[in-house]
Amino acid sequence: MKNKLMIIMMTIIVALLAACNNETDNLDEQETEEPKMLEVEFELPEKADVGETVELKAIVTYGDEKVKDADEVEFEYWEQGNEEDSTFIESINNEDGTYIAEVTFEANGVYEIYAHTTARDLHTMPKKAITIGEGGSVEHHEEHEEGHEHNHSEGLATHFVQPEDVKVNKEIDLVVHLQMDNQPLEEARVRYQINNDGSSEKADWLEAEETIPGEYTSLHSFEKDGTYTITIHIEDNEGLHEHVEQQIEVAQ
Repeated sequence: MKNKLMIIMMTIIVALLAACNNETDNLDEQETEEPKMLEVEFELPEKADVGETVELKAIVTYGDEKVKDADEVEFEYWEQGNEEDSTFIESINNEDGTYIAEVTFEANGVYEIYAHTTARDLHTMPKKAITIGEGGSVEHHEEHEEGHEHNHSEGLATHFVQPEDVKVNKEIDLVVHLQMDNQPLEEARVRYQINNDGSSEKADWLEAEETIPGEYTSLHSFEKDGTYTITIHIEDNEGLHEHVEQQIEVAQ
């Protein structure tokens, strides 16, 4: 009887030890496994002629997986030095991990383009430039930069999601995407300073919450109609201190 009990106890101990070893191995594998990254290969020719149709192509991957169901892939382009006057184009999902759009440029110049991509609760926005025809005027670009109110720190990229159909007392999301050196800028302190351009009232200040890596969101409703200036203040522990201004029109 005693021998049977000993055998049963030894069997239980061996089983427990094996289970512990398996659990440890699984934990070690989880710890050593590298986190997956959302990557976007943005294909764009370096040059094109005025009036030529240009294909914009984003190849989206998450680790080794081709992302066939991205939440959003949207291209934004503007003439260099004139980012405030940008145009957005929705992409077509080929359902094979590639997303395309076409654009035609009607004037000589250098145009910069973001491929805004949101998938797997991550956001990235690689940027490239294309020269159209004879390119842009260096003199014009320098004049614009001298009159530009604010330049970003090197490596910082911002994308404010312009809200649509904003009305008095209608709660909206204020959303900005931030990148540093083409990677999401995480754990930054982001605040929205909201001024009514036609009023002398004090500004409203909102703390933004990082909802996904590099995306900062805050809820707000406007009490009056008119034009509002949204100043986005960006800080981090590395000494970054930037601000970016945007405008919102609020209707009754």
